[in-house]
Formats: sequence, C-alpha cells, structure tokens
Amino acid sequence: MIETTNEIKFSQAIETMKKESRFIILLLILITLCIVVILIETKTHTIRRIFDDFIYDNKNHYLPCEKLPTKVEVNKIIREKNDVIKEIEAVNPGFVEVEIDSSTCQGKADIIFWYASHENRLEIEDIIGDETFFGIPYRLQNR
Repeated sequence: MIETTNEIKFSQAIETMKKESRFIILLLILITLCIVVILIETKTHTIRRIFDDFIYDNKNHYLPCEKLPTKVEVNKIIREKNDVIKEIEAVNPGFVEVEIDSSTCQGKADIIFWYASHENRLEIEDIIGDETFFGIPYRLQNR
C-alpha cells in the first residue's frame, strides 16, 4: 500500500512538472513572437501603417529627421508647384489645405495635406500620383 501511494505521488509530481514545462515553453514562444513582431514593426511600421490607414484614414512617411529635406527645399517646391497646390486645395475648398511642417525636426520639413473625407484623400492621391510631392515627403491627414 505504501508503494502504491508513493507511486501515485511520484506520478502526480511528474504530471505537474509536465504541465509547468508546457507552460514555460508556451510562455517562451509567446515572448519570442512578441520580440520578433516588435523588431519587424520598428523597421517596417506595418502595424502603424495599417492603423493609420484604416482607423484614422491617414498616410505617413515615417521618415526620421535626417532623411527629411530642409525647410528651404520644401518652400522652393511649394512655390514652383503652386499650380498643383491650388488644384489640390480645389478638391474641397475650405476643407482641404496644405501645410509645411517644420516644427517636428529642426531645420527640416515635410508637407501635410489635410482633408475632410476619404474621397478627398483619394482625389489628392490621384493628383499627386507618387509617394513624394515632387521629391518632398508628405503626410495625408484626415481632420
């Protein structure tokens, strides 16, 4: 009887260890998966892009300050392409505007096109027709 009780306790201890081992392995896999997702996100901004596009109806370039053009370069393109700027603003007068954002990065700038609806965004993207506005990174913001 004593041997049977000891065998049962030993069997229960082994079963407990197996459950703990499975839990630890599952936890390690989950932690590894989280680390991989974070590393990929820091490089590609995939999750942020999806969130910006489908939740906010925005589009961002996610460039660091070092990769942005100078404010002087941005102003020059805005002056040179004023006809395109006016065409964009005519998409929905008073509800579509163009701004130069130089507040985020010292001495650097990009362009923000803001609009009131998804239809406005689609029209603006059609007019621009590229990932940059004549070489200048831009952001689209639904306000």
